[in-house]
Amino acid sequence: MPTQRPPTIDPPAAERWAGLRSAGSPWLHEEVARRMEDRLQWIKLQPQAWAHWGPVRGGLQAHGLLSARYPDATCYVVEAHDDQAQIALKSVAKPWWTPARWKAGAQLAELPPDSSVQMLWANMQLHTAADPQALMAQWHRALAVDGFLMFSCLGPDTALELRAVYEALGWPSPGHAFTDMHDWGDMLVGAGFAEPVMDMERIRLTYASAARLLLDLREIGRNLHPERFPALRGKAWRHALEQALAQQLADAESQGRLSLTFELIYGHALKPRPRLRVDAQSAISLRDMRDMLQRGPPAGS
Repeated sequence: MPTQRPPTIDPPAAERWAGLRSAGSPWLHEEVARRMEDRLQWIKLQPQAWAHWGPVRGGLQAHGLLSARYPDATCYVVEAHDDQAQIALKSVAKPWWTPARWKAGAQLAELPPDSSVQMLWANMQLHTAADPQALMAQWHRALAVDGFLMFSCLGPDTALELRAVYEALGWPSPGHAFTDMHDWGDMLVGAGFAEPVMDMERIRLTYASAARLLLDLREIGRNLHPERFPALRGKAWRHALEQALAQQLADAESQGRLSLTFELIYGHALKPRPRLRVDAQSAISLRDMRDMLQRGPPAGS
């Protein structure tokens, strides 16, 4: 699979954002996770083990919902940075007197073992990844054959109103471009997933003030665009921004509150049984061979 990194994401900026300490999960991310968790009712597979990828930003409250849905399953808590990992483990750990602690608990892991989980949960992660195809490859390796991926991210119609304000003022873009759900589906197939199902919805959030809107955006993410403002701005710039937002985002239907649109993308895909090419000489990886032996022969063979 050729690597096609997003052209409007600056990798060092994405790495800094990923490592920035966060005390809790943004409200929007928790809401998206709640909606995605509700979709699990349609999936019959009950995982014996599952991985929560990036729970601190993805949704610590959502972890409780998932643990309640799969109470007997082992969970791998995946955070790449130490500060986030300790916050995650402290938040999701069950009290020592809880019987469930000894039944199935959360395990901290930089990466889950290969083919170790039947579900991988990644809420609001992909749109800030500097190399999303490499991230998908990690997810694919962690999943067992017939395991499934559940993920969500922001779509390209997110914050169009804010982008219009910046454009009118002649400023650089307020954020990097977000990928369309059809392109995500193509990348999933390229990473080895099967039967990707993509869905999208738009929600409109309203704010009492420009300051509250900017605070919410700061909790959700950062501007990772390579051509973003190269230096800090002062109080005069901040004042001009808040004035422009108050004037251009005011919504008469919401009694003058400031309105901002978010496009939410939901994705689901399976890890299929490896398909092997039969040539005069065929090379089979040990991992693929192990998966085949564990799965057994196809039905009817």
